[in-house]
Amino acid sequence: MNATDTDDAESVNEETIRSLARAIRGADSTVALTGAGVSTASGVPDFRGSGGVWKCHDPRDFHLARFERDPAGFWTDRLALFETMYGDREIEPNAAHEALARLESVGELDALVTQNTDGLHGDAGSENVIELHGNGSRVVCRACGERTDADVARERVREGHTPPRCSCGGLYKPDVVLFGEDLPEGARSRSQALADNVDVFLVAGSSLTVEPAASLPRRAADSGATLSIVNLDPTSVSDRAPYDLRADLIDALPRVTEAVLEEN
Repeated sequence: MNATDTDDAESVNEETIRSLARAIRGADSTVALTGAGVSTASGVPDFRGSGGVWKCHDPRDFHLARFERDPAGFWTDRLALFETMYGDREIEPNAAHEALARLESVGELDALVTQNTDGLHGDAGSENVIELHGNGSRVVCRACGERTDADVARERVREGHTPPRCSCGGLYKPDVVLFGEDLPEGARSRSQALADNVDVFLVAGSSLTVEPAASLPRRAADSGATLSIVNLDPTSVSDRAPYDLRADLIDALPRVTEAVLEEN
């Protein structure tokens, strides 16, 4: 049932979509893992691609050690990074985000694990979201642990008050996993437990090159899960996926969701 001989969504035939929908409908549990491809469809720039953000910003400037050594310089560069990525644009969830949120709302998606830090899954209505790398729309105080909107910190930096501080006097840090920083243990262990016990594991928009997310579909397959992949390019586990759709996410995921709903 692999759909691997195509570069466009039009050639992913309806029977493949319906077969995947039946697998999801028949599963006791389904978990999705999303990567950068879901966000780039909303206009969020890629980091590692040929025209990625790291071509004009040095990733070493966003290392935990740099934050701890030079928080003012770190925040100046962090603001520049944000403005490179977003400028004055309003980034909104796309049809892929909405399709996954709808699957969850009808009880056909148990959890969503994401490598993305833009918060768009939550904006689309997904509730059980595990953000492996954190959420860039928030900051967290290193002293008291208070979380607040990142706009607050960015505005202080724009006004020259850098590094931005919490009302307790502690430093604000972006609520994301910086280079040199471990993933939150809770997010890692929850995502691994889901992979070990899921029936259908759906990968969307991830090249599966960044660990530990890249190992999750392998864990799921090793535990007997049915792998399904929706991505324009092949991945390291494509040969293990009964459903490997080389397709446009914002076309294919809504089609899968509609087919799941029709199976009700």
